[in-house]
Amino acid sequence: MTECIMTRIQPLTEPIVTSDTFQKLHREVLACTLCREQLPYEPRPILQIHPDACILVAGQAPGVRAHEAGKPFADASGKRLRDWMGVDEATFYDSRRIAIVPMGFCYPGKGKSGDRPPCTDCAPTWRQRILDAMPNIEVTLVIGQYAMDWHLAGRFGSLTEAVRDGMDSARGIYPMPHPSPRNIAWFKRNPWFEQERLSVIRKAIARAL
Repeated sequence: MTECIMTRIQPLTEPIVTSDTFQKLHREVLACTLCREQLPYEPRPILQIHPDACILVAGQAPGVRAHEAGKPFADASGKRLRDWMGVDEATFYDSRRIAIVPMGFCYPGKGKSGDRPPCTDCAPTWRQRILDAMPNIEVTLVIGQYAMDWHLAGRFGSLTEAVRDGMDSARGIYPMPHPSPRNIAWFKRNPWFEQERLSVIRKAIARAL
């Protein structure tokens, strides 16, 4: 593979200066090379965390544009997600309010249809440690099948079933399809999500913020 400028860009998100423990964890995550042999480029963990965050966006893995930009959801999916959430870009990228923690922190590369799945070693190594370090989360947006398998313990047989039946407002858990343009067919088959479910999600986010 030819060398790409993306491999030489340093992370834009600096370790957050709060407690020594959180700062150390954030530095360790940003320096992680655990999945290097599985990745198309040098590892570049992309996430947004802060111990004060009240909303968690639990996604899949960064896309190539997020890898280039050094920030999550830096593409059309991010624009749709912010529209779904009812927040502007400044709020979305305010780590003290919204944490963004995908199942895999690095861009996994292209597959036969869309991006490859998140690297399998990432979540078992880091996820619970990071979630435990953010005790103020009130709303968790669970986006896509891989995040649902983790956060909903694989209780649903399909993404549609999880989005339809997996919402738990008492615990602040809101399953969502991935906002990728590739999912336009799903949105058309399931208009109830945007017509009915989004208003519930937006209200929960507004209360948390």
